[in-house]
Amino acid sequence: MSVDVSAKTGVTSPTTAINTPVVRIALVVMGLVLLAAAPFFVYPIFLMKVLCFGLFAAAFNVLLGYTGLLSFGHATFFGGAAYFTAYVVKEWGFPPELGLLVGVVGAALLGLVMGVLAIRRQGIYFSMITLALSQMFFFFCLQAKFTQGEDGIQSVPRGHLLGMIDLNQPLAMYYTVTAIVLLGLIAIWRFVHSPFGMILKSIRENETRALSLGYSVARYKLGAFVFSAALAGLAGGLKALVFQFATLTDVAWQMSGEVILMTLLGGIGTMLGPVFGAGIIVTLGNYLATTGFPVTIITGVVFMLCVLVFRRGIVGEINASWIGRKLGFNQNR
Repeated sequence: MSVDVSAKTGVTSPTTAINTPVVRIALVVMGLVLLAAAPFFVYPIFLMKVLCFGLFAAAFNVLLGYTGLLSFGHATFFGGAAYFTAYVVKEWGFPPELGLLVGVVGAALLGLVMGVLAIRRQGIYFSMITLALSQMFFFFCLQAKFTQGEDGIQSVPRGHLLGMIDLNQPLAMYYTVTAIVLLGLIAIWRFVHSPFGMILKSIRENETRALSLGYSVARYKLGAFVFSAALAGLAGGLKALVFQFATLTDVAWQMSGEVILMTLLGGIGTMLGPVFGAGIIVTLGNYLATTGFPVTIITGVVFMLCVLVFRRGIVGEINASWIGRKLGFNQNR
């Protein structure tokens, strides 16, 4: 009688083993090829919107998924950077790269101020402080002259990137946005897998234990908050250049709610989950807007179904599945 040695020893047969690095490289290459070919089959503006909101959700996930902090005020950084970038590009004539830099720095400074005030509290108190500060910034944008109130900043010129690339060309703008978003995602991956990121995960799991080990928890939380705010600002600045306007919608509390929804749908604590979640929400909003169906109700139903069926989020469930375990994706948390 034959005996299955692999079943008894737990050693996978060479014929069935998965070469994890090769598969991962293949998946990355396939993803890059799809991104490169996508604008020839799908409307580039729609794709750029998905990419911008994907980066926004991924930045928010740094705070929620890897630090355990639920912010209700991330629209401040997204919309604030959109206003900063739009204003300096249109009124001061800054090139797009400097406009994005101003947006990122402005969002980081807003994150520093909000973080210093908010991280002194935990749980729902932290969340409500971020919401209150976000609403204060919303009313500031409503009254400030440079934001032009309810009209917003319109007709923002895209300009020439580095003085050479004409961003008024749809393909040039698309590939620029794609490159910047990929760099942002790489920065998030490096941040999460650094010693700093490991300490953030320990704070998420057991803050008291991290304190007992001598870590300055408040400083690490503040660092994560500012980093998340800066990348959310990068997404907001890109969005202002793509659509060539910045409005109050970008800083409203509904925007903070949408990014939470995107992250929950895709999977908290996963690298690509928020991007997939953003793709679902943006797609629903784009294709249901002209059908007459109430978009918010449909989105709510989809969210409810995903929560019931995919409790870890879509990508989170894939990572926890047999395929995810074989490829080691469940170790990214």
